[in-house]
Amino acid sequence: MPENSQFPIEENTPYLIDEVGSDTEIETAIETLGDPSVQSPLLKKNYPCFVSDQDQVMVRVSYNSLKKIFKKGSEPLSFELAGPRQKIYFDPTKIRSAIVTCGGLCPGINDVIRAIVHALHYGYGVQSVLGIRYGLRGFIPEYGLPIMDLTLRVVNRIHEYGGTILASSRGHQPIDAIVDALVRMNVSILFIIGGDGTFKAGVKIAEEIKRRDLKIAVVAIPKTIDNDIYLVSKTFGFDTAVEMASQAIKCAHTEAIGAPNGIGLVKVMGRYSGSIAAAATNALREVNFCLIPESDFDLEGENGLLKALEYRLRDRGHAVIVVSEGAGQRYIMDNQVIRDPSGNIKPGDIGVFLRDTFKEYFNAIGMTAYVRYIDPSYIIRSVPANVDDRLYCANLGQNAVHAAMTGKTAMMVSLWNDHYVHVPLVSAIKHSKRVNLNSHFWLSVLESTGQASLKNQQVA
Repeated sequence: MPENSQFPIEENTPYLIDEVGSDTEIETAIETLGDPSVQSPLLKKNYPCFVSDQDQVMVRVSYNSLKKIFKKGSEPLSFELAGPRQKIYFDPTKIRSAIVTCGGLCPGINDVIRAIVHALHYGYGVQSVLGIRYGLRGFIPEYGLPIMDLTLRVVNRIHEYGGTILASSRGHQPIDAIVDALVRMNVSILFIIGGDGTFKAGVKIAEEIKRRDLKIAVVAIPKTIDNDIYLVSKTFGFDTAVEMASQAIKCAHTEAIGAPNGIGLVKVMGRYSGSIAAAATNALREVNFCLIPESDFDLEGENGLLKALEYRLRDRGHAVIVVSEGAGQRYIMDNQVIRDPSGNIKPGDIGVFLRDTFKEYFNAIGMTAYVRYIDPSYIIRSVPANVDDRLYCANLGQNAVHAAMTGKTAMMVSLWNDHYVHVPLVSAIKHSKRVNLNSHFWLSVLESTGQASLKNQQVA
């Protein structure tokens, strides 16, 4: 059995972090297809908020970080500020755009699609926007998937529904075939909505486009319900996911107090990152134990989860436990690693394991306990976005269009230090975020739950 609770970390897998990496590993320069020389149509509309490439947002804003920088006499690391430019690269009357959505579902994807179409049409007068069906496989002729024409009528009400109107898929597709398809369709701008794996494909697509000396922009919008994309303060759909998870936790609490020694157990999404579990725990503050992939726990022993749960039931008569899907994997994963079509390791079902383990433990000690298990995973990711996420999606989509029309490529639009910025894709894929166990965020979880360490021996 593996010695820690995390999935196996392979040698070529970036270490998962929550902090910003070193300055030397973060590229901030954004690639462009050429000098923008076309006057933006927004000028005729007296648009008041133009920005330039000289407008920058610092990567680090803490006092200690800035003190070190100024002591060295160097310039602080910074990202380009997102927004419309007065000069653009593409002639809006002569281009065609395409949008593709990849990976798992997430609240707000349709909102981003709608925002992109509206910004292209109303802001720049771009008339042709294609929707690629079922992720990157939609580019491959062998699948025979039809292209969707994303007109204003088509996207009119899609924000009212969860999922993605374009559908999605996982798995690798040949990069040269994808670029061939872009050329055949006469696409000038490709918008990619996806996560870490999709961004890695986006880097390769942009590289192949550059190798062929084509003038096609690749602009990405970060999407993951787990909120684990590097150099993004928060991904869209996360607030909605936390809100839905909180509802499930509230139901689990109701079930727990409705029975003697009731245990409400809720499993939420989060393969490597426990952000949803931790944030929902903080939001509701009715959780007694929050189990996430970043924080290992023991089952047995005086300080293990089972004893802690027993003490909680004897003291209060009920308990609520929230667990991320990637937590405690050392108890259920054998030596055979199962992967999804994208190569991601598929976790074992920690929720079912804990449910059965709790029943066995309390039966063994002769103590009556009632376990109520709730797994809202697909409900959480499939609902429409809430108002906060809708506003966020609108801003991401609009700023992605502004960047693309200026000829910027191989980049993503990110929310960073309360500003929308341009981040090179090569920087975004260097690491993945995870909950920092030394942060105020995790401290708040511990204070809310009152849980102590669930390890029998502390690591020095």
